[in-house]
Parts: sequence; C-alpha cells; structure tokens
Amino acid sequence: MVTPFRPDGEVDLELAARLADHLVRHGSDGLVLCGTTGESPTLSWEEQHRLFDAVKEAVVGRAQLLAGSGSNCTAEAVEATREAARLGADGALVVVPYYNKPPQDGLEAHFRAVADAAPELPLMLYNIPGRTGCSLTADTVARLLDRPNVVSFKAASGTTEEVSQLRLLCGDRLAIYCGDDALTLPMLAVGAVGVVSVASHLAGPEIQAMVQAFLGGDMTGALALHERLLPLGKALFCTTNPIPVKAALEIAGWPVGAPRLPLLPADSDVRQRLHSVMAALRPT
Repeated sequence: MVTPFRPDGEVDLELAARLADHLVRHGSDGLVLCGTTGESPTLSWEEQHRLFDAVKEAVVGRAQLLAGSGSNCTAEAVEATREAARLGADGALVVVPYYNKPPQDGLEAHFRAVADAAPELPLMLYNIPGRTGCSLTADTVARLLDRPNVVSFKAASGTTEEVSQLRLLCGDRLAIYCGDDALTLPMLAVGAVGVVSVASHLAGPEIQAMVQAFLGGDMTGALALHERLLPLGKALFCTTNPIPVKAALEIAGWPVGAPRLPLLPADSDVRQRLHSVMAALRPT
C-alpha cells in the first residue's frame, strides 16, 4: 500500500485509513504497510508505527496486515520486527539487506536473527536484487525453513526461474508470492500462490478474479484477464515505483500526494500513459 502524504509532506493517517478500507473492499486479502511502495526508506520508524495503528483500526478483522520491518542493519531489523509483533501485525515483510551486499552466510545469519527475535510472528522474506544489490538464493531460503515462522517469500527478481528453484528445494513448506504484477500469471503457473501487488490500487477485483480463475482451473479466463491487466502492470513500472502508482491514484481521485524526495512526482509523459491505460481498463 502507498503511504499518503498531506500537502505539507506529513503522513495523512486519515486518508491512509480510507485507502486501506477501499483496498480491502476491492480485492485485497491483505495489506503490506511500509514496503517499497509505501516509501519505507523515507519514513521514520515512529511514522511507520502510527501508520500501522491507523490502518489496523480501519481494517481490523477483515485483512491480514504485514509490516515492513527490513533493514540493512540486522539490529535495526530485529528491533523493528519485535515492534511489528508488539503492534499486532499478522506478519512482517523482511527485505534482503541493501547496499552492504552480504554474502549468503551473512544473509542467512541476518534472517535467523530476525526470525528468532519474534518467533511467533510469520515472516515473508523479500528478494528484490534490483534494489538491494544482492540476491537471496533458494539454497539459503531452504536452510532458513528450520525456523517455523519463515513461511513465505516475495519473489521480485523478475524471473519465473526463481519460483521454480524455490519450489524444487522448499516445496509446499514455503508460500511464494509474485512481486511483479506483470508476472503474476506466469509465476502462478510455476507454483506461486498469489501476488503482492501494486496494480491492486487500481484493479484489485480484476487481479483477484485472475488469481481465482487460475486456481479454479479456468486457464482461458485467467489468460484473458492477464492480457487485459498487462498494460497497467507495465505502466506502473515505467519509472521508479511508487512514482507512477501515486500519480495513477491521483488520476483516480485519491489525493495521496507526491512521493518524498529523492523521488519526484510523475512527469507529463508518465501521466499521459497512465491516463490512456486506465481509460482502456474502464468497463465499456
């Protein structure tokens, strides 16, 4: 979920609560707060905690809430994951440490420390090498499954091969979620169970219908929805996320504000592309 900002740059908790309610009523089974799309790098931990409380109050009992608790500092990730458990999160999204590029044994030690910090809290490991500079291998993930709260994985490497390797080594012990809207159907075909979606801000019911069609064996219906949704999935990543999705929400009537620096608002070319794609998605 995006983090809405007021014109003065502060987090808009009231709008965040309304947006969360809208997403849950329009196809989302759960919400990830303060992930990449939520601009976690430019939010203070205090802001993240207040945002979580506001959203939890808005959707309690109707959706699973995952809190982004990753960091490139293990001690910080440990403390953030403990705080997510204290706040009542249903799980935590823990990204691969970024910038310092630890080797696999360092990544394994990092995630073990986080898992052990809150053993009652389910964890979704988050691999996005395009942003972090290193990749968590399937071998390392398989070793981490000795921690019972390591239960899911967000696959955002941009390849279906990642899902296949995880399935070969981890089987049904690990729930794999697509981390790239455009690849949702291909990843479902090789063993993913759902998607952590950006496009759901604009097309939640259609994405839910595509997943349900696939899981129900309606491959023709799933493919038709995939092809209809593909231009939106591509447009929302035509420049750095969440620049396009915030612009798209503004176009759709949600004044979520511009991203925080160093990200800038969408330029006119991006906005025009979004206008065209969104108009094509509207029912005729």
